[in-house]
Amino acid sequence: MHTRVMDQTKVEAFFARAIGDLSAAYGGVMVSLGNKLGLYKAMAGAGPLSAREVAQRAGCAERYVSEWLNAQAAGGYVAYHAVSGTYELLPEQATVLAHEDSPLFLPAAWEVPASMWLDEGKAIEAFRTGRGVAWGEHDGRLYCGVASFYRNAYRGSLVQEWLPALEGVVERLEEGITVADAGCGYGISTVLMAQAFPRSRFHGFDTHAASIEKARRHAEEAGVSERVCFETAEAASYPGNDYGLICFFDCLHDMGDPVAAARHAAEALAPGGTVMLIEPFAADRMEDNLTPVARLYFAASTTLCCAHAISEGGKLVLGAQAGEARLAEVFRKAGFTHFRRAAQTPFNLILEARKR
Repeated sequence: MHTRVMDQTKVEAFFARAIGDLSAAYGGVMVSLGNKLGLYKAMAGAGPLSAREVAQRAGCAERYVSEWLNAQAAGGYVAYHAVSGTYELLPEQATVLAHEDSPLFLPAAWEVPASMWLDEGKAIEAFRTGRGVAWGEHDGRLYCGVASFYRNAYRGSLVQEWLPALEGVVERLEEGITVADAGCGYGISTVLMAQAFPRSRFHGFDTHAASIEKARRHAEEAGVSERVCFETAEAASYPGNDYGLICFFDCLHDMGDPVAAARHAAEALAPGGTVMLIEPFAADRMEDNLTPVARLYFAASTTLCCAHAISEGGKLVLGAQAGEARLAEVFRKAGFTHFRRAAQTPFNLILEARKR
């Protein structure tokens, strides 16, 4: 038997990488605290501040704030000025940490790994038994974290870039069509489209009743509830058969039978209608998915996406890194003859399907 000699330099390098990851996990807790306590907002645009000044601005205890600031400076999340002993949230950092309307705002996304830790026992049982874990079985921090993670990305790209990348869809939306948003969650995507296209009507469907209630409140707050309705329904059986556009926003890979969902979309489309499929960015080959973004998606897929698909019967468990080729095959099996990549971002594939 061949015994490989351990390379101590590689051991130390890998250990340092693991420590970096552990440090980042601790740092995520600090980011969440900074967001919820208003510490980043207190620093944004204010220039260099002492720990006392930050604490006073945020209404927090100075000793805690001082230690938090040191953690932030050590992680590169704020700048530290040694001569004055002050801390500064730079504009580039504020875009990610303080400005809630920025498409790059991230703090609330740390709710997702928090929920994954809280649900660790369910994941362990699922690994050992092979059973699924439905979306509604997770800790509540998951839902607001996912909604926050996607909200600003959709806000910055959906109407401005993704819909225009589809053939003729914006023109039809402006004229007035009926749209289905399958797996709508909190209805963020549904409401954004309704605000942009006042002549069209929108229907959001999701199996998670609590998310549907949030979506209804979201539509009311946005003033579009007269043109938007939300219902609890499965992606393979929601009502209606005259949709000019059917959307799947980062959800098809979560479904236990994505082919059935795509087939139902084919049946529910109006003549000449389009399906817009938004999926996490992934290459078709595993060796091309060895990236930080893919790592994030594979981890979420392990405990969330695959687990939910298995809970729904798991006829085809795509996972969050399905890739364009596998997704195209799903729609081919469902009867679509046109499938193309309309656009992409570092985080998403924007795909178009039609029956022509």
